[in-house]
Parts: sequence; structure tokens; C-alpha cells
Amino acid sequence: MRTALEHLRSALTKGNLWLYVLSVLAESPANPTEIKHDVKAKYGFSPATITFYTVLYRLRREGLVKKSSDDFRAKYQITAKGKEELFRGRNFIEMVLKQTAS
Repeated sequence: MRTALEHLRSALTKGNLWLYVLSVLAESPANPTEIKHDVKAKYGFSPATITFYTVLYRLRREGLVKKSSDDFRAKYQITAKGKEELFRGRNFIEMVLKQTAS
């Protein structure tokens, strides 16, 4: 059985992988291998490959990222809509932190 902290850690990392992917892409366009590597290097966790590609597909379908070409190793880039969603996600996390700090 997982502890409360382990559950929170999983929910805030793997459960919200989209935040990390958009954060990486906000810095510069990258291909899937680079994105996955940067998530591990910057945030200290490695998402499962199938989960990672599912999130990337959903981000693309929602218009939050775009792909430079149909090539498998094409670079992904965050869109204006993706930047807005990243901003909103970060603001929500900040609000939760403030609310739970008192």
C-alpha cells in the first residue's frame, strides 16, 4: 500500500505529465526522445514510454503542441494555446500551495 506522500508524488508527476512536457517545450522545440530525456534530467522522474506517447498525442490532439512534420523524429513545439494552458496549470498549482499553507 502506498503512503499518502507516494500517492501525491505520483499524482503530481506521472499523473500530470502534460505540465512537464509543456514546460520542456516552452524552452525550445524537441523531438520525443529529447523531451523524455529532459523530463528525467530536469524533474527527476522517467515516465513510462506508452504513457509519454499517449500524453504527447493528447497534447497534439488538443492543439497544445504541434509537430514540425510527419517524420517519427520530428520536433514538437508548444502552441499559443499550449502556453496558455501551461500558465493556467502553474497558476492552479500555486493557488493550491497557498491554500494549503495556512
